[in-house]
Amino acid sequence: MVAITLTISAILAIIFGIIILVWPKSLNYIVAAWFLIYGILQLLSDLFLI
Repeated sequence: MVAITLTISAILAIIFGIIILVWPKSLNYIVAAWFLIYGILQLLSDLFLI
């Protein structure tokens, strides 16, 4: 499960990085989405590992 989460995080980081390069004003939305996605993934990984 950890490897899958790390892979998803890496892919999302690349996608968000490209979006920021293309549309710099979207940084606020991307950071907010990143925190939401990261938090959800962490909660899900904690729930399934316990």
